[in-house]
Amino acid sequence: MLKQQLNFKLSQKLSPQQIQLMKLIQLPTQAFEQRIKEEMEENPALEDGKEERIDEYDDIGNENSEDDYDNDNETIETEIDVDEYLSDDEIPSYRLNANNYSPDDDDKQVPYAAGTSFTQHLKTQLSTFRFEETEHEIAEFLVGSVDESGYIRRAVQDIVDDLAFTQNIYTDEATVEKVLDKVQQLDPAGVGARSLEECLLIQLTRKESTKQVELAKDIMERSFDHFSKKHYKKLLSRHDISEDELREAIEVIEHLNPKPGGAYSGNTRMVEHVIPDFTIKIEDGELQLTLNGRNAPEMHISRDYNNMLKGYKESKEKTKAQKDAVMFIKQKLDAAKWFIEAIKQRQQTLMVTMSSIMNYQKEYFLTGDERNLRPMILKDIADEIEMDVSTVSRVANSKYVDTPYGTKLIKEFFSESMTNDQGEEVSTREIKKILEMSIEEEDKRKPLTDEKLAKVLKDKGYPIARRTVAKYREQLDISVARLRKEI
Repeated sequence: MLKQQLNFKLSQKLSPQQIQLMKLIQLPTQAFEQRIKEEMEENPALEDGKEERIDEYDDIGNENSEDDYDNDNETIETEIDVDEYLSDDEIPSYRLNANNYSPDDDDKQVPYAAGTSFTQHLKTQLSTFRFEETEHEIAEFLVGSVDESGYIRRAVQDIVDDLAFTQNIYTDEATVEKVLDKVQQLDPAGVGARSLEECLLIQLTRKESTKQVELAKDIMERSFDHFSKKHYKKLLSRHDISEDELREAIEVIEHLNPKPGGAYSGNTRMVEHVIPDFTIKIEDGELQLTLNGRNAPEMHISRDYNNMLKGYKESKEKTKAQKDAVMFIKQKLDAAKWFIEAIKQRQQTLMVTMSSIMNYQKEYFLTGDERNLRPMILKDIADEIEMDVSTVSRVANSKYVDTPYGTKLIKEFFSESMTNDQGEEVSTREIKKILEMSIEEEDKRKPLTDEKLAKVLKDKGYPIARRTVAKYREQLDISVARLRKEI
């Protein structure tokens, strides 16, 4: 039996324009510039730069203004109010001009990084060796297997199998090992290694032979496990050396590069240039916030498209082709106006959000001391500026600010709160800073365990558990006590 009933429900849907704005807010500066470039390529009605003024054009606008705007509601056959798209205002409503920076404050040209990739850099060096044809192909395959850190993290047998299946090259492990020895002679030193131990040994082999270097090689070859775990007493016993000799050998090893690929600026990954979206300066004891000019482009509607509409309105006979053309123009003008308005709203949202964050963390921005960071969550800022938490999150997660203390990711200023022994709420960032300072000040011959660090923090007024200390230490990328030990 069929049954019909009526249900009521409330739902909220974002308009395409709101979605476009949210996406624009989330973009960092360089990606935002690329998005503008793409929009301009897709929409010929959109132009960048200041709009040039021509007297003749102004005269036409002034002549038309009286008659045109007397009939604002006149609708033509295509249901388009042409007057809505024509404006003789000196500064049209769709113009976007930034007023918080000088035109010459920022270079608005997008910097492009050019260079050779890490893989290509290695392949170029292969020409300095004499290879047979098959060996050269194997060498190129090995170079292509080098990861971004400079390692080949695959077993030789797996490489032999891949050469057969993907390159139709049938060889054996001995041949691959022979070619790999030559690949490991490429620069930077240590590239092509299959393990950290092998990487460090390759670098030590290239160093000038000294007593310290030879001892370091011996430790790598015979006692790498003890060295990596900092079992210094076992090293002293096995190699029959003094503490001073061990200390000198360790100093040699510590100056080696555990990631030779990371030292090459033209890595296989794209090099990302951090361009701050905001700048905070201290002038006469007060904080001054400015928005990077690249986030406030000057854009306007194409005059050619406006002239096309004028010609359509003034024509006595309107053909089907003209109507189709004006519908196309209307779509492009609508899209251009929406895009310019979205950019304007993006600029306002960024400034309002960052101003609120700056004022909330005023003490930190004036001093640069992380201990002055107040507990702050996204909702604190969202409530203050009366925007959604997701909007604040989009700004914080992808934007950078240039401060007197370096360029910072905005989300770094957010942290949860904890209560100290005096009942005051303090930022977890403040506790992490105290923890970091306590570890820096410890006796490296007897580094503090997490339990002892928890006691140190409790004595300083921060009662937190040992497991919390361990969590914060890991977040700060600080090793456990045993690995911080020095001889």
